[in-house]
Formats: sequence, C-alpha cells, structure tokens
Amino acid sequence: MADFLQPLIIFVALLCGLTSRALGLPALIGYLAAGFVLHEIGIAAGSWLGQLSDLGITLLLFTIGLKLDIKALLKLNVWGTTLIHMAVSQGFLLLLLIGLARAFPVLNLSLAGAALIAFALTFSSTVFVIQTLQERGELQSSHAVLAIGILIVQDLVAVGFLAVTTGEVPSVYALGLFLIIPARPVILKLLSVSGYGELLTLLGLALAIGAAGLSELVGLKGDLGALLIGAMLAGAQKTKALAANLTQLKDLFLVGFFLSIGLGGWPPTILIGVAIILGLASVAKPLLYFFLMTRLHTTPRTAVLASAALSNHSEFGLIVISVAAGLGWIAPVWSSTLSIALAISFLLAAPMSKASHGFYRKHRDQLLGHRSVQLLHTYERTDNINTVILGMGRVGTGAYEALAPRLGEALLGVEASIGKATHHQQEQRRVICADASDPDFWVRINLKEVKVVMLALTNHPENILVAELIRSMGYSGDIASVVRHEEHSAQLNSLGISAFNLYAQAGAGFAAHASTARDPGDQ
Repeated sequence: MADFLQPLIIFVALLCGLTSRALGLPALIGYLAAGFVLHEIGIAAGSWLGQLSDLGITLLLFTIGLKLDIKALLKLNVWGTTLIHMAVSQGFLLLLLIGLARAFPVLNLSLAGAALIAFALTFSSTVFVIQTLQERGELQSSHAVLAIGILIVQDLVAVGFLAVTTGEVPSVYALGLFLIIPARPVILKLLSVSGYGELLTLLGLALAIGAAGLSELVGLKGDLGALLIGAMLAGAQKTKALAANLTQLKDLFLVGFFLSIGLGGWPPTILIGVAIILGLASVAKPLLYFFLMTRLHTTPRTAVLASAALSNHSEFGLIVISVAAGLGWIAPVWSSTLSIALAISFLLAAPMSKASHGFYRKHRDQLLGHRSVQLLHTYERTDNINTVILGMGRVGTGAYEALAPRLGEALLGVEASIGKATHHQQEQRRVICADASDPDFWVRINLKEVKVVMLALTNHPENILVAELIRSMGYSGDIASVVRHEEHSAQLNSLGISAFNLYAQAGAGFAAHASTARDPGDQ
C-alpha cells in the first residue's frame, strides 16, 4: 500500500467514527462502515492494518483476563447459560440455513457448511460488548460481569474448536505454560517498581505479546495465552492501573479490526439478502439469554441488561469461517457474507442495549415475575440512612472514614464487588454489596430520609447514570460526584450535581466538599 493512502484510511475512519457517535451509536460501527467506504473507492487493506487488528484483540483479551474472576466462571448462570444458549442457537440457525438453502439452491450450501455457519453465529461479540459497556461506564456492574463471563466461556469454546479443526494439536510443551503461576511473584514485583506511567504500559504490552507468542510456539492460540496471563495476574494491586493504561492503546488498535472487516468487500447480491436475514436473526438471542439466565437464578434486571448487551453476532465467528474456508470446507465468499450479518447485528444491538435500562424500569413489575425462588431472600438492612457513599475504593473509603465518627450507623457505603464489600464489613464499616445503577436497590432505601448521595464510582458515565436514576426515582437531596477532568465538572454542574475534582483533594476532602451544600449531620 502506498504510504500516502495510510493517512486517508485514518481520516475516513475518524470521520465515520464521529458520525456514528453523533447518531448515538458506538464508534466501532462507524469504523466498520469506513471499511466498506474504503473498499468502494478501491483501497485495499495493508499488512499493517492486520497487525494492528491482531494486537488490539490480544490486548483486549489480556485486559479481560486482568479483571477475570475464575470463581465467577464456575457459576451455573455463567457456564450453564453459555453452553445451553450455544446449543439451542446452533439448532435454530441450522434449521434457518437449511430452509434458505432449499429456497435458494444457487447458494450451494451443504449440511456441513450450514452447521459451520450456524456455529459461527452462536457467539456474541467480545469487542462490541466490552466497548459498549465501557463507554457507558458499566464494566463493574453485575450485568457486565455476567456478560463478560459468558463471552469468555464462548471464546474458550471457539479456541478449542479452532485448535481441533486446524489440526494444530497443542505440543506437550504447552504444559510449560503452568510455569507462569510460580512466576507470578516476580511479575508482580516488576509491576510494583514500574510506576504508573509509560513503563507500566510497556510492561503490559510485553506481557500480553510475550504470552501470545509463547502460546503459539506450543500450539495454542496466541490470544488464549494473553487471556491466561491476564487471569493469572487478576486481583493484584497494580492490575487495575495496568488495565487503565492499556485501554487507549487497545481501543486504537481495534479500529484496525473493524476496518479490515469492511475492506474485505461485498458478497454477491443473493448472499447480501442471506446476510440480512442472518443479521436480523440476532434479535432472538436476548430472548433466549433472558429465559436461561432467570431460570439459572439471575435477577431479572441483570438478565435484561446482560441479554441486551449480548444481542449480536461475533467477530470470532468470522475467524471460524475464515479457517473453515481455508480448509476448503466452505466457500470463501461466506466470510464477507457473515461480515454484513455481523454489521447488521451491531446496528440492532446498539439501540437495544442503550434502551435496556429504560425498558427494565418501565416493565419492572412484570419482569420481577420471572425471579427464581432462590432469589426471594432477605436483603441486608438499609434503614435509617442519612448519607450514602457509592463506590468504596480509595476515595470512597476515605470519605467514609471522615464521616463515620459523626454519622455512625446513618452512613452507608455501597460496593459492587462482593469481595471488597466483605472486607469493609470485616473492618466494621456499614457497607453492603449492591449495584448502584440498579433501581431495585434504591427501592429498598427511603430516599426521603437521605440528605446526601456521594458518587465515588469508577468513572464519569457511571456517576451520571446513577445520578439520573435516583433523580428519576424522586430523590431531591444533594448529590456530590468525583470528577477527573474539568469538562466533566461543567456537565455535572449543569445537572445540579456538585463536582469534586479528584486531583485537587481526595477522601476526607471529598467528604468536606459534599458537606458544604448541606451538613449530613443536620436533621
């Protein structure tokens, strides 16, 4: 590719991404459209684009691994939902494809080919789900944890399928990857001395790329190695900072992935029609997800939001079809066909996921009827509350310690992580495990008694989401929120929320700031 075309690719990607964002859609849909636009004007994908794409996916799985909770994958509502959903979806899509093949003999689609395509469409997109949840500030929520757990199980199934079908049996040396476990203390020591700047980012890149390379040497898929080393480091003190440092790089490199899909070009007209049908079939996914999740003891709200997030086809399906086409099992043209189906599923999933919170609030009473008997238990006490701190990280804990001597039991901390909540309880703090964006949680609290709500959640979009939720539920007291950027302060102030700049003060300073509007001790 001529060097002068590379800036053009970047410019078109930027323009389409901005347009997609302006329409209220994830930017990645714009990048996908940019690929088709570039194809139409005769620009082909260069090798550099594929390299960026591969690196983006490697970093994506590495950062997922950093946040991975192995115990969560062993929960019935994670692996049970995943495997049953894939099996049922496989059957449904296979029947659909057989019907299309009989209706249109020109497709020349065999039963084995139809089974492969159906299998490829059973996955949901890790890239789409992570990007969407991250942009909305929901990565730490209960529905995000469930959705990501399901995606990881799906990815493991796909990696296993690719290993078998390509004939690449893992080498006996693959057992050597277990040596990563005793190497964990050494890696953690390197993390601790690398600071929080470019050295930490460089170390993260080295770990992800190095693990991917080692995995490929022993016959495993490289991305699986990146996922495994990330999972091995999960829970360590510096992993959250490491994931944050890699986020921008990961997002940038993933632009190459979506561009490369569109740059693959268009299939024949008849297959475009098939692609539209297969793309529309993705709307059945959330219905089955919701049914399975609630039957396997997931709360209706978590099931609704996770199902909506997973209502799409996956880029992993394109990899499966590409491998099958390379082995001669299916015509190569099906790769471009599925790329269009993938794009359509993204277009349908984006507004569906965005509207899922409002859908639950509107139909909450009916949806609660799907709650399993096991979930009908007594919740932790939430009475006589004067002040609520949402997010019990460093800042939230500091604020709690500053206010606790004066407020005592009238102060409540809320933490999404059950492990962190348990730790706070052991430290004799009144902290409960709950999702602050869950209206079912706020129903349990008498909002008329609450004077101040302090938002110390992980990011700005999540703070905005929770603030708008409690206002919609009738809360009229004061809200104070942590911010990290000055432009966020202006947005919060316009919503009647008192903004506190995290980089100016922390912990106790945030507590004092929240108290300036109204002293939580005043009754």
